[in-house]
Amino acid sequence: MTSRRTAGRSRHGRLRADVQFCPVLDVIGLTPAEEELYRCLLQLTTARIDELVQRLQRPRAQVVAQVEALRIKGLVLPTDTDPDAPLRPRAPDVALGAALLRRQEDLEAARRRVTQLAEEYRSGLRRHHGDHLVEVITGARTLRDRLRDLQNSARTEVLWFCRANPLAMAGPENVEEFDALARGVSYRAIYERDLLLEPGALADLTKGVAAGEQARVLDRLPVRLAIVDARTAICPLVPDRDGGEPSAAVIGRSQLLDALLALFESHWRVATRLRLDDPLAVPASEGRRSDPDDHPGDGYRPDADEARLLSLFVAGVPDKSIASQLGVSRRTVQRRLADLMAAAGVDTRPGLAFQVARRGWI
Repeated sequence: MTSRRTAGRSRHGRLRADVQFCPVLDVIGLTPAEEELYRCLLQLTTARIDELVQRLQRPRAQVVAQVEALRIKGLVLPTDTDPDAPLRPRAPDVALGAALLRRQEDLEAARRRVTQLAEEYRSGLRRHHGDHLVEVITGARTLRDRLRDLQNSARTEVLWFCRANPLAMAGPENVEEFDALARGVSYRAIYERDLLLEPGALADLTKGVAAGEQARVLDRLPVRLAIVDARTAICPLVPDRDGGEPSAAVIGRSQLLDALLALFESHWRVATRLRLDDPLAVPASEGRRSDPDDHPGDGYRPDADEARLLSLFVAGVPDKSIASQLGVSRRTVQRRLADLMAAAGVDTRPGLAFQVARRGWI
């Protein structure tokens, strides 16, 4: 039962019955009786044991024990060294902040464990019952929740086919990726070229690459796809053009999953690497520099800004969109590409693309 005693005072000094008390701090180790005493002390500012006994209408021994418990938890302090000195409360955010943080961390760990157990449950069903190898889910919210659950349970690697106009989860919403990368999970993502044309897309991709994601780009992708730990895949069932609520297949270990893995790897091999935040690139502030040891037979290495420009150029992004993504003018993009063509010793853009690949500039 939850205590419903009041926390207010009447003009005669007794607790009022018009303000209900609902304890909520028991989740971090504060009992309802201790919380009620602490809230009473907050209202009084300072009080002696006898005054608390009178106001709370509790046995003195009980109040003494509860005050001692609050003192140990850092919520109550005596005003001086006198044993009968008035008591004063400490700020709750100072005393309870660490306990709240620990509780939050425990809840997050428990949530990840529940997600893992749920996936193990589904995996068990798929192993023993063929009709559970493919599960159909419907609705953008359901699809988004399952994508988040799978990433939270990921242990080794997540693979993505990211097409333009996301159905359920836009890049900035996918905070689970950063949590997984921080846990050491590998991310490999192939982006459809049109996705790079969307406002803010490059900035979002740059954050992912900086956190450890490996990103590549292709002109077109056959399907939307996510694969986690080579054990579960999610693939939409209805073409984008059909509209309506999206539906997707959640596919367990099977020959169908093996085929999807092979599909991803075949596209990964031919996709163009996106070099958005590469430690091997020369910082833009250092400018260009030659070092014959960098690329045998080359002698020129693009700086970080040029590497970003070349990544988008080789991916087939139009000059206007490159300029928008990099925050420069279209003329600046054209001038920089002309400079890179001169550095590569070619006079055509296809020739530059070939030299970029041959010299390992991205």
